[in-house]
Amino acid sequence: MTNLKRSAAEIITPFDIAEHLETEADIRDFLRETASHGDASDFIHALNTAARAKGMTEVAKQAGVTRASLYKSLAEDGNPRFETIAKIVEALGCRLVVS
Repeated sequence: MTNLKRSAAEIITPFDIAEHLETEADIRDFLRETASHGDASDFIHALNTAARAKGMTEVAKQAGVTRASLYKSLAEDGNPRFETIAKIVEALGCRLVVS
């Protein structure tokens, strides 16, 4: 077994898409892509990512829910009501459309 030494330049950090969602258009495109190709749990996860990108406190405030409730709803084991999802989507500057 080889003993590897790593320099600071070799440290790998996890990729977080939230760091790259900078505008409402970025968020909208991300949610649209997830809704088109993912399932319901993928979409909830995408809402969590988008909310982190915009700021959980701001999204909670705009959605009319507490920050703790937002975290709970969008957690991996969360089960948000449709009304909550609709409010979060709107707070993210988007709207739900069926086509």
